Amino acid sequence: MIITIDGVAGAGKTTLARFMYEEYKDRASVYIVHMDDLYDGWSDPFGTSLSEKLKAIAASHIEEKPVELSKYDWVNDGPGHRFIVPPVELLIIEGVGSGQSSIRGSVDTKIWIDLEPIVGLRRVLARDGYEIEEQMLGFLEQQHEHFIKEGTRAAADFHLNGLH
Repeated sequence: MIITIDGVAGAGKTTLARFMYEEYKDRASVYIVHMDDLYDGWSDPFGTSLSEKLKAIAASHIEEKPVELSKYDWVNDGPGHRFIVPPVELLIIEGVGSGQSSIRGSVDTKIWIDLEPIVGLRRVLARDGYEIEEQMLGFLEQQHEHFIKEGTRAAADFHLNGLH
């Protein structure tokens, strides 16, 4: 099974993914893929490379095979160490862009978390530091365009409120 958790930055996607992991880890093999590990930095986070990585993850999951990827290194602004997404019973892909159309046909459950982008921005800056504010403002513009192009919210099976 593949579950995606999408919504604006700071909505609570990672928190929900961790909760689900804790809830199911004793009943099934579970792995979380964090979209922050898959982006190609600030300049083109939702480009073709991201879609290709997501398609590889979904295909490998369906084939019950591991897939090896490079984790993005935000400090050095480039590819980082390699990591393996193992074959599991429940794969949770969480983060902005996880619910994109390139893998929707392989996803069993698509979750969207609603939140005003400015509230999410405040949460991200409080969590990750105010020195990334300029980059985050650019990211919010790209995220908005991505969601419109992809129709992500409308494609979700479940809508949650990120204020809780």
